[in-house]
This record gives sequence, structure tokens and C-alpha cells, in this order.
Amino acid sequence: SALCYNSQGVNTLTHSSGRASGRQSNFTDSGDTAMDKHHPTIGLPRAMLYYRYRTLWQTFFRELEIPVVTSPLTDRSILEQGTALAIDEACLSLKIYLGHVAALVRKCDYILIPRISSFGHHRNMCTRFEALPDLTQTVFRDSGQKFLTYDVDELSKHGEEAAFLDLGRSVGCPPKAVKRAYQRAKKAELAQHKAEVQAQEALFRQEGLKILIAAHSYVAEDPCMGKPVTDYLRGAGVLPLRADLVDREGALKHSRELSPTCKWEINREILGGIVQHRADVDGMILLSAFPCGPDAMVNELILRRVKGIPILNLVLDSQSGAAGVETRLESFIDIIRFKEGLL
Repeated sequence: SALCYNSQGVNTLTHSSGRASGRQSNFTDSGDTAMDKHHPTIGLPRAMLYYRYRTLWQTFFRELEIPVVTSPLTDRSILEQGTALAIDEACLSLKIYLGHVAALVRKCDYILIPRISSFGHHRNMCTRFEALPDLTQTVFRDSGQKFLTYDVDELSKHGEEAAFLDLGRSVGCPPKAVKRAYQRAKKAELAQHKAEVQAQEALFRQEGLKILIAAHSYVAEDPCMGKPVTDYLRGAGVLPLRADLVDREGALKHSRELSPTCKWEINREILGGIVQHRADVDGMILLSAFPCGPDAMVNELILRRVKGIPILNLVLDSQSGAAGVETRLESFIDIIRFKEGLL
């Protein structure tokens, strides 16, 4: 059995209204390169980078009056469908992602699958994110579903703003409207992240046992991966805090204290969060999805270089059972309490 559960019982698509018209070039399908005459709907898979960019994407399309549909919260059926579509060697996060794409097929006109490669030197993304559009289109090549993508690669001098300007032109929107939509979307994204960071900073000042969760947002927030872990911790009287909820530019600088050569952007942010907050917590959980390559290397680095704090390395896969995970969490909490004289 897997950890999956849906605490809210949600199994419906969520919508936001709007309109758009015009030509496109970033849409990809089996041969049709012209946007449909009716107002198209853009599908957002609720997995992978959705948890990082949801505010940016939703605000951008809303500003352009383009309707958006989001896949349901992850549940067992989404996990099982994604597992059936993926190769055995795919990481759990990718399997869940493919399940979310499958949930959107024939429920929207186009599904957004961005290609995000790098943000500069030593600021790379996992190769999965670079290959995601091609991989997804290949998996769903016989579905008739159309896809939309944009390309961010600072090493090739093509940044995020340029990518979104291309994206807006693809849906036939005027350049000025697209630039304004991106600027407002970026402002909303930064404001949302800042609010989340500030809210967590206040939690560090609270009394009680605190455990830092070192995980990607799409692992920490997914109902099939991180949410059962954080819910169990709260139920045990522990306050879970996230290493990735920090000022990102500051975290990149702090990450060099643990590794001056780590090249993966999000892992560097997590490393920086650990450096900033390891003295503020009682323990740390390295939470990752099997078999994530970057996490396997970076987590080993953390285990070797972060001293003086109890660390649990918890790797989840599609066969992870709730009982086994809860037993490890219970033992880890007991170790921390024993160490601090609370048992």
C-alpha cells in the first residue's frame, strides 16, 4: 500500500474563468498548429513544479482572461495510473505527475508542460524538468491531447520573462498585455512566497519540539508523499517546518557553507535553509521520492556534513506503507525526546 490519502475528499477539477483568442506557436499536438476557435482552457497538473509556480501561472493566465483547470489532489488512483504510464526507473514524483496529466486529458484544450533548464551558472534544474515536455508528449502521443510549453534556460540567454512573453504571443495576446500580465504574476508570486516565509519564521519562535523537513515543495505538499508525514508529526505534538520556505537568494548564498559546488537550484535552496535554521530545530527529516538522483547525492552530503542534530533519511516510493513510515517517525521522535530528557 502507499501513503496516499485525500484529507478533503476532493476529486473534482477546479476552474477559473476567462477568455482568449488568437494564434499560437508553443502549442504542440499531433499536427494541428492553430488554436481552436472557441476560448481554450489551459490545464495545470497539480504536481512537480506546480507547487512552486502555481501563483505565477494562475495569475498570468487570469490577467490574460484565459480559463484554467487544475487536476485534483493526488489520490491512490492518480498514483496508480501514473505508475502504469511511467517506466519502472522513474521517480515517484514523475509517476504522480503523469497521473495528474492523465487526469486532465480531454478535460481541457491544452495542458501546460514547461521546460525549465537553468537559472544561470551552477543554477541547474534536474534533467527531468528539461525533458518533461518531450517525455509527456511521448507518453500521451495517442491521446489526441494538445500541450503548451515555455522554455527557461538562462545559460542559453533565455530567461523567464522572455519565456512568458513568447508564451503570451503563442496564445495571440498583445505584447503589452502579456508583459503586464507577467509583471503582475511575478509580483503576486514573490508576495505569496514572502508571506509563506514570514509565516514560518513566526513558527520558529514558538515553544515545543520542532523538526525541519528538507524536501522539495512537490514532495512536502503532496497528499501522497509529504502531507501524511507532516500530519503525523503534528498529531504527535511536533511542529514540522520546511527548509525550502526561506528567502531564495539568501539561501543560495548560505548553501555554499555546505557545498560550494552543488549545481541544482532547488537543492541549493534547501541546503541554504538548513544552514539558516539547523540551530532553531530539534531534529531534521530528509524527505525524498525514490529514486531521485539529485536528492540521493545531496542528502548523503547533508548526512556527512551536518553534525550535532538527529537526522532521519526517509525515502518514499509507490510501495511505502503508512504503518512502516509511522513506525520510523515515532522512533525518531522518541530519540529526540530521549536526547533532550523529555522521556
